[in-house]
Amino acid sequence: MKAVVLERTCKSEEMIVKDVPIPAVKPGWVLVKIKAFGINRSEVSLRSYEADAPYIKLPRIPGIECVGEIVDPSDSNFKNGQRVVALMGGMGRSFDGSYAEYVLLPVSHVFSANTELDLDWTEMAAIPETFFTAYGSLYDCLQIQSEDIVLIHAATSALGFAAIQLAKSIGCTVIGTTRKEERLEFLKEIGADFAMLDDGTLSKQVMKAFPSGITKILELVGEASIEETSKLLKKHGIICSTGQLGGSSMQGFDVIKSIPNGVYLSSFYSNYPTQEIIDEIFNHIKQYNLKPHISKVFTLDEIAKAHILMEENKANGKIVILVN
Repeated sequence: MKAVVLERTCKSEEMIVKDVPIPAVKPGWVLVKIKAFGINRSEVSLRSYEADAPYIKLPRIPGIECVGEIVDPSDSNFKNGQRVVALMGGMGRSFDGSYAEYVLLPVSHVFSANTELDLDWTEMAAIPETFFTAYGSLYDCLQIQSEDIVLIHAATSALGFAAIQLAKSIGCTVIGTTRKEERLEFLKEIGADFAMLDDGTLSKQVMKAFPSGITKILELVGEASIEETSKLLKKHGIICSTGQLGGSSMQGFDVIKSIPNGVYLSSFYSNYPTQEIIDEIFNHIKQYNLKPHISKVFTLDEIAKAHILMEENKANGKIVILVN
């Protein structure tokens, strides 16, 4: 099969496709023919520096998510030809992932896909990790309700776009932020009620629009912004730290002093998907007729171009690799 094999940290343009053996099936694992997969920031981090860490055993095929069909169900309850999604659980780090034509996966992190949705493989590939993270952050951690005013900090990421769609689907008022003025209009086009420029005056802009504060915040920038954005919340408001687009440094962050009294801090860790949650997400997408925002579709041979696009921060939506 064709696969991208990471043998060391490297630049995007150094990634190449190689011929490697199709994985041998073993008990508790299933073989999936990959139809498409999405590109994620964590894969860029793995390729650029994390692969040097001692807990990463090289060589490794990256990729934390995919969609495809079962070609060998082994001892599982899956059937040949069944459409599935797979994500997380060590995929692309502890064992080989989705940057390939076939992938051997633990049955615990492979899930039946809702085949009633009118989605092609490209659209399907934009859902697993992105919508799972957005859905869990909003509905589990933030516990959003239709009356909520939700700020999505760094909303022009693929995760931000999904969060806007999911929050708007139930009637929330959504504020989307960006550091690029040219993306303000795009945020409104995809559903944000307010598009605000994160230029150092974000707090003033939010408080001008909502003098009594807002109720929920999806923080995708990271710890560096929590102290500032949490002060925009009403008492008993919730902030969920999910992304690390601004880095993961905790220097100077004191959770007792940094979080206002009566404000709740939560976080979402996407390593534990379940069939129940995957079903909920697909049912929600079907009920509200949602379509994932896709930036660009590449082939497996164009993996370097896909990583370059992500590193340049120019993608308006999910970057997808179509394998078949």
